[in-house]
Amino acid sequence: MNWDIIEANFGRYLQGLELTLYLTVVSLSLGFVLAIGLALVRNSDNRLANGAVLLYTTLFRGTPLLIQLFLIYYGLAQFDLIRESIFWPWLSSPLFCVLLAFVLNTAAYTTEIFAGSLRHLPAGEIEAMRAYGMSPWTQFRRILLPAMLTRSLGLYGNEVIMMLHATSLASTVTLMEITGVARNITLNEYIQFEPYVTAAGLYLLLTLCLVGLFRLLERRWAAYLQPRG
Repeated sequence: MNWDIIEANFGRYLQGLELTLYLTVVSLSLGFVLAIGLALVRNSDNRLANGAVLLYTTLFRGTPLLIQLFLIYYGLAQFDLIRESIFWPWLSSPLFCVLLAFVLNTAAYTTEIFAGSLRHLPAGEIEAMRAYGMSPWTQFRRILLPAMLTRSLGLYGNEVIMMLHATSLASTVTLMEITGVARNITLNEYIQFEPYVTAAGLYLLLTLCLVGLFRLLERRWAAYLQPRG
C-alpha cells in the first residue's frame, strides 16, 4: 500500500472536491429552475409545446450523458459555423461544455419528475384552488409549486445523487474533479487501488450527506404525505 502518496496529494483531492461541488451545485440549480417551467409546459393543453418538451426529455433521458458531453464538446467543433460564431469562446471551454451537458441532462430528468408530481395532485386541491378565484401566478406560487416539490422530494433526491456521481464524467474532457485527480495520480504514480478508493470515499461521504439532507427535508415538509397508522 502507498497511502503516503495519497497523503502527499490530498490537497489535490480537496481541489477536486471543490470542483465537484461546483459542478453539482451549478448544474442542479440551473436545471431545477429550467425544469419548473418545462414541467408546467409538459402538463399544458398546448400539444405543440407539450410535444416539444416531451421530445427534449426523451432525447436527453434516452441517451447516455457521456455521449451528450462528447457531442457538445467534440462534436460541435466539427462545424465551421460554430467555430466562427460568437459562441465559440464558450463552446471551446471544457467547463462551459460540461455545465451545458449536465444542465440539459438533469433538467430533462427533473422535468419529468416534477411533471409527474403535478399530474398526481388530488382533484380536490385543483378544484379548491380554482374556486377561490386565484390568479394563475397565485395558483402556481401558493398551491402548485409547494405541492409539486413536496411530492417529488424522494425522486428528486435520487436525481441529485445521480448528478453528483455524474460529475465524474467531467474528467473525460480534462477537468480535474475528484475522479480526474484520482486518474492523474494513477498515471503519474503507477498505483491503481489507493487513488480510486480515496475518490470513492469522498463520493460516499458526499452521498451520505445528501441522503441525510433529503430525509430531513422529507420529515420537515412531506410528512403529511406519509400513510398514518
